[in-house]
Amino acid sequence: MLASVERLRTELLRYFVSLETAEPAVSRIEYEGPRIAVYTKNRDVFRDRDKIARELVTLIKKRVVIRPDEELRRPKDETEEIIKRTLGDGYRLIFDEPLGEIVIESSDPRITNIDRTEILNHLIEETGWVIRINRDPLMPSKTIDRIKRYSYWNTKEKLEILRNVGERTFRTMTFDSRDVRITVLGAGRQVGRSCLLIQTSESNVLLDCGLSAGASSSLSFYPRFDVVPDLIQNLDAIVISHAHLDHVGLVPYLFKYGYRGPVYAVEPSIPLMALEVTDYVSVAGKEGSFAPYGEADIRLALQHSFPLKYGVVTNITPDIRVMFYNAGHILGSAAVHVHVGEGLHNIVYTGDFKYERSTALDPCVSKFPRVETLIMESTYGATPVPYTLEQSEAILAEKITSTINRGGKVIIPVPAIGRAQEIMLVLNKLLAEKKLAETPVFLDGLVVEATAIHTAFPDYFTAELQQKLREGENIFLSEYFTPVKSEQQRQEILETKGPTVVISTSGMLEGGPVLRYLKEFAADENNLLLFVSYQVEGTLGRTLLKGVREITLRNEEGKAEIVNVKMQVEKVDGFSGHSSRQQLINYVRRINPKPRNIVLVHGEEQAVDSLAEALSRITPATIFTPHNLETISPVS
Repeated sequence: MLASVERLRTELLRYFVSLETAEPAVSRIEYEGPRIAVYTKNRDVFRDRDKIARELVTLIKKRVVIRPDEELRRPKDETEEIIKRTLGDGYRLIFDEPLGEIVIESSDPRITNIDRTEILNHLIEETGWVIRINRDPLMPSKTIDRIKRYSYWNTKEKLEILRNVGERTFRTMTFDSRDVRITVLGAGRQVGRSCLLIQTSESNVLLDCGLSAGASSSLSFYPRFDVVPDLIQNLDAIVISHAHLDHVGLVPYLFKYGYRGPVYAVEPSIPLMALEVTDYVSVAGKEGSFAPYGEADIRLALQHSFPLKYGVVTNITPDIRVMFYNAGHILGSAAVHVHVGEGLHNIVYTGDFKYERSTALDPCVSKFPRVETLIMESTYGATPVPYTLEQSEAILAEKITSTINRGGKVIIPVPAIGRAQEIMLVLNKLLAEKKLAETPVFLDGLVVEATAIHTAFPDYFTAELQQKLREGENIFLSEYFTPVKSEQQRQEILETKGPTVVISTSGMLEGGPVLRYLKEFAADENNLLLFVSYQVEGTLGRTLLKGVREITLRNEEGKAEIVNVKMQVEKVDGFSGHSSRQQLINYVRRINPKPRNIVLVHGEEQAVDSLAEALSRITPATIFTPHNLETISPVS
């Protein structure tokens, strides 16, 4: 490991000597997780830091950041005065002194929109600090507040994590990269517990680490970690495609048992992951079941998480680099491009993806630098979706309107992340266009908190919505919606007479406040339970869609209670964040370059087999449909 460290230092120092600056260009070189931080006392080097960093990336093929040495920075009180003179009020300052950074937090568009402008460049040059703009959400978010506490915790501990991750990432390679193995630990011919192990002679990397909703046993709940000897000790990195529980739900579990490596995800996925896993533990406790990890494990996972942007190449091991691309599924969802060795093999893992523009997001990217193996979800591989988004909106309006006209109530169960925001945007549009009669719409469960997180990341939406969020408009909430903020308010809604629409978590009826509404509204045949997302086999949602009308729910005392469901149960398919069968096939037709291998995961048996048969007619690629525990070796 030391040989690699010294070699990198030598290359960096040789470059800075070539600049022939009057003052020394480098005061010290440190690891900063997946980046190398070069500290300088030279004002000219600091001013040209972006240009120098780009040149160094080209030279050494590693991410580099140029940081100001303490001697270059103005004192904190002077710096605060300079910033106040320029920006006025409406922000908070956080000094991250070990890294020479200032974080400006605000929700004021006048301040948040100075990012990448001359105003910000002027402040950086005048103060001698690197300055980052953090956009506050447009509504309060406990999750983001919590992430901030973890981001600026004990300095010594933070630096130790950065150094340890950096030393492992940039260690000297023991073996040349000659082979690649893909082992399916979860999501093989099933929907749930997505977890793929990518192994080379040098590295071990997990793509996703999720749990299985609706699992009937612990063996089917967890990915098959048990079949990999010393997995936690040998694991180099976890790469997350997006923040749904079936993809991130067991990340803290690995930290509980000793993993201390990095977790890489697109920026919004980290607070969304925090929201999901924290709620999972909370709901498990309320229902008297066992959560396989606790708050301390979640904290460790978040402290070891590294947010990345789309389109940034990042070294995660000595022989593996990753780049994230928009997947169109939910906020921050990614198609993960995995580059192994120096041109040895390229894998694209779609995670869950949508190959169609939705109300909020652009479609999944289909053009990559190289791809030899495509690992693709196949959730809707067997069933064509018969409706366009516009047709689905009309059907949604018709079903809600007919329920309201007969005096009924509508329950729309939603995953907190993705479908909730999509449905809110659609209902806002339908109400504004008078295609729906004005009716009370209540938002319950994680919907409000998840939506708050969405408003902090405008860059990940379509261009139209980006602009509105940047101008400070909360595109999700409106006069038509009422967030549920207390148990008393929820009880009042349950007792309210007349038409009502409730949007609540969870999307598959596996917990959360939606079950309270279901229990109270189930007996009235004028009411409607309307699904808008995929229902995994084994979940209560799937059971109801199959026609079962006698179900078991727990009452306030935790006792099982039989509920007869007389309300109508229907589903609108066009709002799914997954690609339809047609879109899956089109994606394979249009992906560029064409892969030699296609691995189908995240689909039930019929979906995988049907999609494989269809794809075999349009591509010469070798198609794999692995079960869990199967290993594929695409490099011979």
